[in-house]
Amino acid sequence: MVTTRTESITVDGGSFSAHVALPDSGSGPGLLILQEIFGVNSYIRSVCARVAQMGYLALAPDMFWRQQPDFIVEPDQGDDGMQSAFAMMGGFDWSQAPGDLGAALGHLRGLPECTGEAGVMGFCFGGTLTFHVAADHDPACAISYYGSGVADALDAKADQVSCPVLFHFGSDDPYLPIEDVDRIRARFADATDVTIEVQPGAGHAFDNDFNPLFSNPEAAAAAWAATAAFLAGHLPPSAG
Repeated sequence: MVTTRTESITVDGGSFSAHVALPDSGSGPGLLILQEIFGVNSYIRSVCARVAQMGYLALAPDMFWRQQPDFIVEPDQGDDGMQSAFAMMGGFDWSQAPGDLGAALGHLRGLPECTGEAGVMGFCFGGTLTFHVAADHDPACAISYYGSGVADALDAKADQVSCPVLFHFGSDDPYLPIEDVDRIRARFADATDVTIEVQPGAGHAFDNDFNPLFSNPEAAAAAWAATAAFLAGHLPPSAG
């Protein structure tokens, strides 16, 4: 059983919650886990548990706190939940994101159980946020799962990325056309520390095993094997 708790992160304008999962060893490198549009729900908490079992200290901040603190949608909420999540995403203030993300990463690094180094991994909406963290806050490494806003942020952010990055995409993602993947691949063609993985036949959110609308176990397993290898190379859990 993974030990969890809730942290409060203070920024200008207020404070917001974050779910924390601790490794069995009690300490380790940090991983900032960034949510889908459904908030820090059961799936995101399960990702935190997954990486904690690998030896990482996971922290998943509530990125919608400025709109509706602790907003979550679970798969059983159906179309109503989906629409509320899209509405929340539509009202997100991207100008506030850099400060909130920096505060979350700084809070993670400052936790007594964190060995100092911290990376970032995010999914969907969080995959785009991960790219912004990589550009703005110099994490140890970054893993972006199907961030549909990454391609449009290339001109503004790509030159600022200095950490190793692993991008995951599905070849049949209705929310992220393969042309956007090609744009990202072309932009980082000369980068030796950027890896792009495309899972054939996979759609959006294929790692989300809590939602049968999205889950693709074969693609998820292949991508997770690449994620584990990437973390072992750039943020090894033995660093704890």
